[in-house]
Amino acid sequence: MMKIFHNPRCSKSREALALLQEAGLAPEVIEYLKTPPDLGTLKALVRQLGLPVRELLRSSEALYAELGLADADDEQLLEALLQHPQLLQRPIVVRGEQALIARPPERLKAWL
Repeated sequence: MMKIFHNPRCSKSREALALLQEAGLAPEVIEYLKTPPDLGTLKALVRQLGLPVRELLRSSEALYAELGLADADDEQLLEALLQHPQLLQRPIVVRGEQALIARPPERLKAWL
């Protein structure tokens, strides 16, 4: 089972989805702005990615600075993602127990 946390307004997310589809894959598309991930899902993504929580956030977003997240701990970062899903990196592709931040989308080619 494959999933993609997708934002259809993001060109990189659209490219990643197209790459998956061109490879003959039909991932479950989760439009995370419409259906934000819950805390359990976020924690699972951290585990599957094998990255620090901070890597899940788009630190270049103005909201990141507005919320003062540069010095936040993991709990505060997860809470920020729960309240502001637009801070979630995109796209994130999950395959089994592994996940990848597919930015740039070309990273998917080697991962698949």
